[in-house]
Parts: sequence; C-alpha cells; structure tokens
Amino acid sequence: MAASEDTPAISAVGENSTTQIKCSPNEKIKFKDPLMTGLDKDSDDDGMESLDLEASNKSEEESVSRSSSLIANFRLDDDCDGETRDLFIVVDDPEKHTSTLEAYITFRVTTKTTRDEFEGSDFSVRRRYNDFLWIRHRLEEKYPTHLVPPLPEKHSLKRMDRFSTEFLKVRQTALQKFLTRVADHPVLSFDKCFQIFLTAKAWEFQAHKKQGSGFLTRVSESLNNMSASYMMKNRPPEFALMHDYITLLSDKLGVMDRIAQRVAKEQNDYMAELLEWGPCYTLWANAEDQLAGALLTMSKALDECVRTIKELIDATDNRFAQPIKEYLLYTECIKNVLRRRDAIQNEYDSVIEEIGRRKEEKETIKTSDQTYSIGAFLGKDPEDVKQQKHEKLEQQISDLIRQMEYFNDRTVVANADLKADMERWHKHKQRDLKEIFITLADMHIAYYEKNLAIWESTIRTIQNKDHIQLPSTASINENQDHGIV
Repeated sequence: MAASEDTPAISAVGENSTTQIKCSPNEKIKFKDPLMTGLDKDSDDDGMESLDLEASNKSEEESVSRSSSLIANFRLDDDCDGETRDLFIVVDDPEKHTSTLEAYITFRVTTKTTRDEFEGSDFSVRRRYNDFLWIRHRLEEKYPTHLVPPLPEKHSLKRMDRFSTEFLKVRQTALQKFLTRVADHPVLSFDKCFQIFLTAKAWEFQAHKKQGSGFLTRVSESLNNMSASYMMKNRPPEFALMHDYITLLSDKLGVMDRIAQRVAKEQNDYMAELLEWGPCYTLWANAEDQLAGALLTMSKALDECVRTIKELIDATDNRFAQPIKEYLLYTECIKNVLRRRDAIQNEYDSVIEEIGRRKEEKETIKTSDQTYSIGAFLGKDPEDVKQQKHEKLEQQISDLIRQMEYFNDRTVVANADLKADMERWHKHKQRDLKEIFITLADMHIAYYEKNLAIWESTIRTIQNKDHIQLPSTASINENQDHGIV
C-alpha cells in the first residue's frame, strides 16, 4: 500500500527486507533496528548441531509483499519517544544439544550496549527456553506491578516437532520479541538479573538461577492475588474500566484466533483438494493426445495454485495468527498485574478497616465499666485495667497507622507503575494491530494477484494453436466409417 503524501513513512530495515510503518503526522516514531549493526553469526560451539533458518525464509520473503524481519515484523517497544536506544539484543542461531537424559535447543543471545552498568559493550551467550522462563519469573517477582512481556507457550498447539525448522523459526521470533520489549522498558531493562541473563557465562548463570523464591512461595502469592481480586470492594473506577476493557479485548482476540484457525483448516482442505485435482489432468492427458497440451497446462496451473495457497497459509500463521496469540497472552499478563495491584490495595483497605475497628473499641472503653473484667477479678483496679486497655489500643492504632502509610505508598506506586505501562502498551497495541491487519490485507492481495496471473497465463497458453491439435478430415471420416460398421 502506498502512503499518502501527507503521511510520513518510517522504514525499519532488517537483515533481508524492509518494512514501512505508516503513522499520522502527530505521531513521532523513530526506530533503530539492532539488526542493522553487524553481528558475528559464527557459533562458538563446534560440537553442536546448527539449525539454519535462512533457507526457509527466502521463499517467504519473495512471496509476501511486506517484511518478515524478526524485529521489523512486530515492533512493540520501539523507541517512540525520540530517545536514543542504548541496548540492542538479537536472538538467533538455534542449536540442538543432546545429553543422556534429554535433548533441547539453545539460542544465541547477542547484546550490544553503551550502558555503564555493563562491563563491556558486546556479549554473546547461549540460553534455552527455561532460562527465558526464569528471567521472566524473576522480573515478575521484583516488579509485580509492572507489565512484564509474555513468553511463547512452551508447547505448540499445532503439535509441530519442537526440533523442526518451522517450530524453531516461530520460537526464535517470539523470544526476540520478548527480549526487545524488556530491553526497551525504562525499568525492567535496568534490572540486575536481566543483565546477568544477557552477560553471564553458563556456569555463572546456573549458579545464579538457584537463588530466588521457591515454588510454594510463588503459588501462595498467586492464590493471594486471585482471592484479593474477588474480595475487592472499592476498586478505583479507572482500574475497573481497565479490567473491563482487557476482558473485552481478550474475548475479541479469542474469537479472532478461533476464526483464524477455522480459516486455516479450510485453506488446508482446499490445498488438499488442489493436490488431488492436478494429477487428474495429467492422467487425462495420457489418454488424450490431441488435448495433452491444454490438459498439462491446467495441471501446471493447479500446481502453481498449490504453491501460492501454501505460501498464504504459512505467512498468515507467522504474521497474523502468531501475533494475535501473543496479544492474547499479553491480556493475561495485564490481568495478572491487575490482580497483584488489587492485592496491594486490598491490604491497604484491610488496614484502614482495622484502624476503624480499633478506634471504635477505644471509644467504647472510655465509657465502659471494667469492674467485671478479667483484670478486676484478678485483683487489679478497674481504672488501671481501663488505662492499660486504652494504652494497648493506642499502640495498636499507632502500629496500624504506620502500616497504612506503608501500604498507601505501595498502592500509589503500583497505580503509577501500571498506568504508565498501560499507556505505553495502548500506544504500541494500536500501532501493532493496525500493522497486523494491513499485513493480512496485503498478503491476500498478493495471493489473489498471483492466482489471477497464473490463470491469465493459462488461458493464453491454452488458446495457443500449438497446444490444440484439431483432428484431420481423414481421421473424422475414419471414425464415422467405424461408427457405420
């Protein structure tokens, strides 16, 4: 699609292709693609099996009108505020490792940075999926009210071989998106554990992974967050609206995901029919010498149609279905952050309620008669008993007020963190979904244009006299004679 004259276009250049993002004149978007920097792609592990994904990418780049670059394909956390990015991360070079007990895949994580917190500017480490899972859990533990980007699901619903090129390409792209988003986050990117993830050698990283909270602690916190959401009485209107919006968005994306799966099934069924249809013309051509040219041309056209529908199915899955699934995961992340925010506010509200009860109890003691209290039965003066209870309540109220101030500060910080992250997320979501839908439209336009060209060429070929051999007059008379006999 061509951009209008008054709409600026920003180009994000990947290793093999270029994508243009159209934005309104009011949006100031600057994008610096880390793939533009020259990174060494040679593996340091000579004994490992390298799985090259470049060959499978070439055919897709030729058939799809828009870029399929790892970062240009889905740019959630690009630098849209005009600031200079100082942390570039690239995930590539998947390698298969086989041990006595298991086989697994590691990816090379290459980092380039100018930050002073790092002890250098270039780092290259290898990480497996469980390592990515670890860093995400640590970020969630340390920053419970920040929006930590989602990771792809560990197992594919398509039941693909986890060592296949297709699966590794999808997994590599998703891990790239995750690290790019974290690197562009103004808080998460400066975390010490994230720095260790990017720079530590294998043995250092494994030692560091053993630190942190245990499984039971995480389960307990999760249950507490879920119960707090249900017990919430006075959630602020802005967060109530946020919860309703995310729930509605999740439902809409879920419907789109299910429809995309049905369309993909129908397209695969259509491709299977074409695969059966083409050979029919080839076999027919063997029995019809005079129509052989036209029949073989039809068979060739159907083979070309199979190729174009296969390209559309793969491109739709990689550039539409996968991003939609990823935004579904993002909505679940936001719901979890909202639950943790609710848990903090619930603690604050509980302390306020407790302070109210203690104050009421203190007022009741002022006018109460302690003659028949337990202390009086033990020989204490009723006035002394009243005074002791009054002082005890004063101390409890003072402690509760300190707790209230602490939880109030936590609630204010949680609200500010979540609102800031949601503001960024809404801006990126609007741009990304727009790009996803435009890409889907472009892919279908390209698909139908290719099919139109195939059948126009087929018609011209069939109309060519060289491919239609009309029967001679002698053969017609011979056939009529055989019919009379």
